[in-house]
Amino acid sequence: MLERVCRILEYNKMKNQLVQHASSSLGKQRVEELTPLFDLTDIQHQQNATYEGTKVLRLRGQAPLGGIRDIRTAVKRAKIGGALNEMELLDIASTVYGSRRFKTFVQGMVEDEVELTILPELVAQMTPLTDLEREIKQAIDENGDVLDSASPALRGIRQQIRSQESNVRSKLESITRSASGRKMLSDAIITIRNDRFVIPVKQEYRSHFGGMVHDQSASGATLFIEPSSVVQINNELREARMKERMEIDRILHELSSLVSEVADELMTIVEVMTEVDFIFAKGHYSQEINATQPKLNDDGYIKMMKARHPLIPSDEIVPIDIEIGLDYSSLVITGPNTGGKTVTLKTVGLLTLMVQSGLQIPCEEGSSAAVFNHIFADIGDEQSIEQSLSTFSSHMTNIVDILEQVDHRSLVLFDELGAGTDPTEGAALAISILDYVYNAGAKVIATTHYSELKGYAYNREGVMNASVEFDVETLRPTYRLLIGVPGRSNAFAISRRLGLSDTIIDDAKSHIGADTNKIENMIASLEDSRKRAEKEMEDTELLRKAAEKLHRDLENEFARLEREKEKVLKEAEEKAAESVKKAKLEAESIIGELREIQKNNPHIKDHELIDAKKRLEEATPSLVEKRKQKEQEKVKQKGKKKLIPGDEVKVLSFDQKGHIVEQVNEKEYFVQLGMMKMKVKADDLLYIDRPKQVEKNPLSTIRGKDSHVKTELDLRGERFENAMMEVEKYLDDAVLAGYHQISIIHGKGTGALRKGVQDLLKSHRNVKGTRMGSMGEGGSGVTVVTLK
Repeated sequence: MLERVCRILEYNKMKNQLVQHASSSLGKQRVEELTPLFDLTDIQHQQNATYEGTKVLRLRGQAPLGGIRDIRTAVKRAKIGGALNEMELLDIASTVYGSRRFKTFVQGMVEDEVELTILPELVAQMTPLTDLEREIKQAIDENGDVLDSASPALRGIRQQIRSQESNVRSKLESITRSASGRKMLSDAIITIRNDRFVIPVKQEYRSHFGGMVHDQSASGATLFIEPSSVVQINNELREARMKERMEIDRILHELSSLVSEVADELMTIVEVMTEVDFIFAKGHYSQEINATQPKLNDDGYIKMMKARHPLIPSDEIVPIDIEIGLDYSSLVITGPNTGGKTVTLKTVGLLTLMVQSGLQIPCEEGSSAAVFNHIFADIGDEQSIEQSLSTFSSHMTNIVDILEQVDHRSLVLFDELGAGTDPTEGAALAISILDYVYNAGAKVIATTHYSELKGYAYNREGVMNASVEFDVETLRPTYRLLIGVPGRSNAFAISRRLGLSDTIIDDAKSHIGADTNKIENMIASLEDSRKRAEKEMEDTELLRKAAEKLHRDLENEFARLEREKEKVLKEAEEKAAESVKKAKLEAESIIGELREIQKNNPHIKDHELIDAKKRLEEATPSLVEKRKQKEQEKVKQKGKKKLIPGDEVKVLSFDQKGHIVEQVNEKEYFVQLGMMKMKVKADDLLYIDRPKQVEKNPLSTIRGKDSHVKTELDLRGERFENAMMEVEKYLDDAVLAGYHQISIIHGKGTGALRKGVQDLLKSHRNVKGTRMGSMGEGGSGVTVVTLK
């Protein structure tokens, strides 16, 4: 049954897309063997593994998976004493190197404090067989040739071979260069036949050279002769080559023995790297289809937001929102042909199979998926009630098999339930089948043309109507799925648009029962109400966005005015300080003059000079002191509000804002100023604000540097309002922790969350600047923030 369902839901076509992202034959084989799982724990583990794969790809762009080969057959042969050839040994060395490089890559990410669990556990199983890799690469070059350095004996043999080859060539070249030789040779070249050096001699001079004939030309005019003068050297050369082959065989056998000693470790490397390649194939596929990880449950609850069928091109698909398993367990979808009913069924079915295979699904973040023990589907290409009896029998046979196995852990998909027979009987059968499946506790989604089933959904608890929308004006389906609204037949409206006479249409309406007309009118009213509600929601959304923009503009303007105010006060203080400096200099000058006068007039006393200087100092302006006095006055005017941990305050002596960490005594507090925590007197503190979370829990404290604050905040799956609160809180924590740069992960999705985050960051007092993440940091799904 599962095999048939996978075929109907095009599971194998999805796997054909997935296999394109595997890096090795091992990974491709793992994808080809992929089937849905049915245990929630196993599925969650596979989902977590896929998430780690996507996380690594988001942060690093790619993972080093090159060099992995399928060495299982070679390792098994070596384990039972067989000798491996050069290329098999090279593949083993390449696989060892690839696994070692990937292990180093994962360990580096862990050292960079990237949260990974599954990948580190996998690579920990692999033993770095560096000795074996080194032995193979020192003996065999990248082209598969055994190197001279593989052994001293091989080096000596090859030196002997080169010497003998040179000797043979020298003797034969003396023949080809002589005048008589050129006359007797067809060509002045040296060639090889049967692994022996020969020269091409004309037929008529055969007896002149003696030796052995190894070959002749096609015409017989040329003979390839090994002259008697080089026969002995060729014999020695052939013997040396045999020794070379024997030594190479010995080296290969020795290396094969090394492989056999670590055969189990090599098989573990193959198993681990197969799983690793599979994980990153799933990660790459998730990126390709813009997928997210759903929340899993075994309660039969499905909520897929903006779900897209992965086999339909992104520029053609219309995302759907579908939910089942909470308030209702049966969904009856009605609507016109080619409106998207069957695509809806296949989308839910295929995405459920993908989830249970450990794959992420093309939905918005925050979607939920259920784990079922059985997934059944009766979906056919024929959708007309004019089907033959054989087709109806085929569908009914399949339905009978489904009903025999269905239970409360099942998902059932019926396409055009009851079609292919008499409409009255077909509708009755459809209702009875839906009741049976509902009573079994299964989750069922069914499509139908029967108007009787529209009323069925209203009269049954736990059953919900849905429809695919149809635009009567353009006579085209919109492919939107509308939950809670049954579909209209639209036959009369379409006929009128196509030019059918109103007389005929009115006469046709008279043949329809009153109940049917009531149902159609009710549906029409529901559709009008829905459209008005959607229009009002759009208008409300526009107003909300306008209000948010106005609020941000006002905050920005207020912040600008505050900066201008600080700037003006600072300039005033600088001018005042300059005036004070000049006044003091002038005072010193005056006192100097007075002392000169005192010399000439002994009646002027020192204390009179001191009093004069003091009066001059008191007469000088001091805006700084005045500001401190005003701010201290504000503290008194605020009614001596008792400070508690978490209150935002200003330290007057430093002109810096901070947070109360704890109270030392009635007159002193510990205050967190950026990275510093210092003891400050109460008189030196100006109360500014008390955050809401502090008002709710006065005993809570602001987290300082000692508290573990991550360098990234993951908002995916959060509602917009909650996400904004999380960002506000996280920014304060990051500042207190002394971070200069953080990352906020908001995902790509529709872009609403990203825009909200970036708008908040623009006006935040602690944000110095922002930028989008690079390819290695997550791209447009991440905003990197520089803090003041």
